[in-house]
Amino acid sequence: MWYEISKIPGKASQVVTKLVSSLKKDERGLSGVVVAILLILVAVLAIVLIWGFLSGWLQELWDQITGRAGELT
Repeated sequence: MWYEISKIPGKASQVVTKLVSSLKKDERGLSGVVVAILLILVAVLAIVLIWGFLSGWLQELWDQITGRAGELT
């Protein structure tokens, strides 16, 4: 079992090497990869913007909740 587990990094490196070499040989270009990277960046930026807008509101709600929790005791 440990022998099989120890072979995982080697297999992973082979898969990544094959993927990189297939991307290098791709005659169609890397537009799919570029689109995927851009979509990831757009998603991350959207999350950051939404968190920026909501963080103040969420902090205000949290302060109200914790303030009222003190009244309950």
